[in-house]
Amino acid sequence: MSNDPDTSIASSSGLTPKQRRLRARLAAHASWAKTPDRVARTSRGTQAFLERFERQVDPERKLPPEVRREMAIHARTAYMLQLAQRSAAARRRKPRRYNNDGD
Repeated sequence: MSNDPDTSIASSSGLTPKQRRLRARLAAHASWAKTPDRVARTSRGTQAFLERFERQVDPERKLPPEVRREMAIHARTAYMLQLAQRSAAARRRKPRRYNNDGD
């Protein structure tokens, strides 16, 4: 059995991991193609994500809302920069595999 996810045994759906990824990408693009207001579609998730950082920077909710929101925005930015830094480090450690279908 191979450790390569693209050549591993198919799942119970009968699709290989590569086929499942393609099907998921197609579904995502089709869904977004039918979404006229992207902001409305993502606003609840965006708000919940920012509230996570508000709880982190002011767990007792003692700060004024405007100050807490500003601090949360900076905490979120710092978090995203850390993710980018880790991603870049991982890419440097592991050479990218290229194949013929653009994945």
